[in-house]
Amino acid sequence: MDLTAPYVPDLESIPAGLDLPAEIRRLKADRRAVLLAHYYQEPEIQDLADFVGDSLQLSQQAAKSDADVIAFCGVHFMAETAKILNPTKTVVIPDMDAGCSLADRCPADYFAEWLTQYPDHDVVSYINCSAGVKALSTVICTSSNAVKVVESLPRGRKIVFAPDRHLGKWVMKQTGRDMVLFPGFCIVHEQFTAKRVAALKAQHPDAKLIAHPECDATVLQLADFVGSTAALLNFVATDRATSFIVATEAGILHQMRQRRPEAELIPAPADSGCNCSLCPYMKLNSLEKLYLCLRDLKPEILLDESLRVRALKPLERMLALS
Repeated sequence: MDLTAPYVPDLESIPAGLDLPAEIRRLKADRRAVLLAHYYQEPEIQDLADFVGDSLQLSQQAAKSDADVIAFCGVHFMAETAKILNPTKTVVIPDMDAGCSLADRCPADYFAEWLTQYPDHDVVSYINCSAGVKALSTVICTSSNAVKVVESLPRGRKIVFAPDRHLGKWVMKQTGRDMVLFPGFCIVHEQFTAKRVAALKAQHPDAKLIAHPECDATVLQLADFVGSTAALLNFVATDRATSFIVATEAGILHQMRQRRPEAELIPAPADSGCNCSLCPYMKLNSLEKLYLCLRDLKPEILLDESLRVRALKPLERMLALS
């Protein structure tokens, strides 16, 4: 399926010395565009956004947007979700190559074949998946509402949870529901290990460890708080502690610093040896590419209508629960 007309950002067409933030604001107004940005985007993009949030919050904003254009600064599945919810609007993303390791590891054709082993199961799919996988699902969830979504299914129903195995294990623990887990994972959260996190906790005994449920269960067992990206931000904003070890993508630290400038924020070390973990896909977006996508209204997210309608139903079921 071709999701977009061929488009290569012409970075050389940007005039030297152009005030990119000012031009982006002007183009937003001219295009009647709304700019949505995920917490993992670069700080300068977050600061320009009309709304910054996690996957659930951004889905909700996209669903109620009255803008003509939605410029989505996140990864591909997020912009695709916005298009599913807004078929008549123009949805653009600064870089079409901004993908997702979870979504990429669960292609729809492979997932459909895998599901033939579980014909009598409800399928709960994490929003970090393609439109094709959404279309194969009973209901979609995010890390913010995964427990609520699973608990909404009748007791006794058999459940498949995809594509994140770590989030699935955490939901199983919270709900007591047995589920078949698709063996996917996030390349960022997979890097956090209990050994390195425990060593960091020993160095900072007064710090609270907060972790995203995409982390391995051995890391979550050490955490003082486990929650979605938005929940982690709210915890830092309201908790009395003054020091936090943050086990999620380091882009969230920008918002945390704004909420708690006096707090010590320590990014959990990745097992690769760096001091923080950054999603390489999220970081493909830039001010230059954002300017071009608003100027040219490309690259644009396009979906086959029959696929969009099938993917819409499980999304609407999630939004109704949220």
